[in-house]
Amino acid sequence: MISFKLTEEQEQIRKLARSFAEKEIIPIAAEYDEKEEIPWHIVEKAHALGLMNRTVPVEYGGQGLDHVTDAIVAEELAYGCLGISGALGANGLALAPILIAGTPEQKEKFLKPFCAKPQLAAFCLTEPNAGSDVASISTTAVRDGDYYVINGRKCFITNGGIASLYTVFATVDKSKGLKGITAFIVPGDTPGISMGRKEKKMGDRASHVAEVIFEDVRVPKENVLWSEGQGFKIAMMTLDRTRPIVGAAAVGVARRALEEAIKYSKQRVQFGKPICENQAIQFMLADMATKVETARLLVWYACWLLDQGLPVSKIGAMAKMYAADVAMSVTVDAVQIFGGYGYMRDYPVEKLMRDAKILQIYEGTNQIQRIVIARNLLA
Repeated sequence: MISFKLTEEQEQIRKLARSFAEKEIIPIAAEYDEKEEIPWHIVEKAHALGLMNRTVPVEYGGQGLDHVTDAIVAEELAYGCLGISGALGANGLALAPILIAGTPEQKEKFLKPFCAKPQLAAFCLTEPNAGSDVASISTTAVRDGDYYVINGRKCFITNGGIASLYTVFATVDKSKGLKGITAFIVPGDTPGISMGRKEKKMGDRASHVAEVIFEDVRVPKENVLWSEGQGFKIAMMTLDRTRPIVGAAAVGVARRALEEAIKYSKQRVQFGKPICENQAIQFMLADMATKVETARLLVWYACWLLDQGLPVSKIGAMAKMYAADVAMSVTVDAVQIFGGYGYMRDYPVEKLMRDAKILQIYEGTNQIQRIVIARNLLA
């Protein structure tokens, strides 16, 4: 029997996350979007409430949430602000490789102290010439006795340059292509790590995205995840886990835009009646609502597969792709319903539309998701 009823614990966590978004995030979202800064006091409050490091097991200091519950929280936080939720949620992306491939000793050494206080982590895969084409990674890791020496530059890294912990993907042998890529755990205070350019973005502006530069960064061999050449596999397994959560964030953005559009359509009077009485507006709202509901169900299904330990590559890619497209579509329609006011920063839908675009790009563009889906269908 299929049930869509949340457990009592899930309802409580959703209520907590929704209250946090409404009381703490929404009132300051526009300010930090304008400033293009992370609100550190929000990071501290989120950590205190248990809204960070959500899938890290309790024994290592995390919340030990299943993936469906993680998606519920991600939706609520992104409803408040995608940028702020992304700064918090980047920990889930960066720590996933350690959860997937870390030894008990590595988890004990790195996760426990990291989760003990409000800190940010970063996932370092993308490079200026290696986005979707991961095999083109040029960051190198050269063995030197009991250490690896990492040199290279990563770009578009959420929490880049300010993170306390990095998972870094570098090649130990460029000639081996994907089979040379290796994953490393790198503490943020390791000598040789510096921040390059901080990006000025169209949306998602309350998150910190920057280049990370590695210059002769010495990492002990004990910090390698699995073994040499396993980095690409770890990265793909990580994205299988995190893409549905990007989808959940997309649902949050879309739901916020829908609710703002409904509220405005009831208040805005033209030709002597609220615009919500016009069938054209009603049809738009009906389509928007249907898209939000279907996106959420697909996200939850992907997360359920993860929780069952079942293959998720295809459905996870569908969830991320479809929900991101929904977020873009629904926010554009919300701006249209607001008319000229929707284009102005005085109303939230302008920001929601700018934020939504990145959901179709990061953690694999939606074109890459379609490739993943098609390969699974044709395998």
